[in-house]
Amino acid sequence: MTSLIKPGKTIGILGGGQLGRMMALSAREMGYRIAVLEPKPDAPTAQIADVSVEAAYDDRKAAKQLAEHCDVLTYEFENIDADTASFLENTMYLPQGSKLLYTTKHRVREKQAVQDAGVEVSPYRPVSSVEALENALQDIGCPAVLKTCQGGYDGKGQVVINEDTEIKEAFQELAAQTTDLVVEAWIPFEKEISVIVTRSTNGETAVFPVGENIHKNNILHQTIVPASISSETEERAREMACRLAEKFELVGTLAVEMFVLDEETVYVNEVAPRPHNSGHYTIEACATSQFDQHVRAVCGWPLGSTELLKPVVMTNILGEDVSYVLDNLAEFAEGHVHFYGKQDAKTGRKMGHWTVLGATRNEAMATTEKVWRERMDTE
Repeated sequence: MTSLIKPGKTIGILGGGQLGRMMALSAREMGYRIAVLEPKPDAPTAQIADVSVEAAYDDRKAAKQLAEHCDVLTYEFENIDADTASFLENTMYLPQGSKLLYTTKHRVREKQAVQDAGVEVSPYRPVSSVEALENALQDIGCPAVLKTCQGGYDGKGQVVINEDTEIKEAFQELAAQTTDLVVEAWIPFEKEISVIVTRSTNGETAVFPVGENIHKNNILHQTIVPASISSETEERAREMACRLAEKFELVGTLAVEMFVLDEETVYVNEVAPRPHNSGHYTIEACATSQFDQHVRAVCGWPLGSTELLKPVVMTNILGEDVSYVLDNLAEFAEGHVHFYGKQDAKTGRKMGHWTVLGATRNEAMATTEKVWRERMDTE
């Protein structure tokens, strides 16, 4: 075994959100201490960390302070500063490296890297002007989605263009943030799925069961496992994820979101080099959670089993859902409620999630739908 980080050592986490929190909880169970760099006070990860450095991600002095406490470093999401990660990579042990972080922070670089690995993505064009956008849409057609190349999540930083008359307004809306934009073809998919693959410092690879994702208002609402896809499509999706992990020389976790058009056609939509919202179901439903697996991977442990113990439905709890969940906890008792320690329950903000297991997929869905249908009736 190489680069084994033993229990009792300190894992540093760049980013203090809910992914870092759940990563830290897994690490604590395995005997590690936690340090975190995060600009927001009382962040979800900071609440359970041994050391919290409260500073901007591009603060080099703060990065050095974090490094002084850590034996190994990881990151919880890709919108942290890639230059800081590169700086820290030269001063301490960052097994994930900064290269993949740099690639996935930018949508065009990401899509080019996926294509270079021999995996299909939906048609796209980089654009930096109204004229370039008009020319791009002549190639890929309408409808299409205009997105910022950096930042943006849960539907932020993107505009759907349905017809030519909307081009100028769409460009001006996003160009107010940046002119570094990309336009993507609208894909008439049958299903959205995601595959989470983990690769350790020892080169061992493990893949979690394929999740079927349901979005509402461009925010992930539910992940259902097993996905209702053919065994051939499932195998194709797993192979695509593993190919990317190998080509990217992944260490840690990679979430690969995909569009399923039909049994013959699967496109990669986005990738994320860290644990993912669509993998939260693994905490209760798999032999090893995505967070346990990530810690194992970066610390040089053997990877755990990804066996699905029971069919499962994971539902996100957004800011507008919090009061209902807390007022009706008895209704949610058949599942597992997780809250992330965030203070401001804003509309559309992910505040927690609820996981329901069942003897069958249909049973898990029926239990979830009954409670959530009552939630919808209150609106």
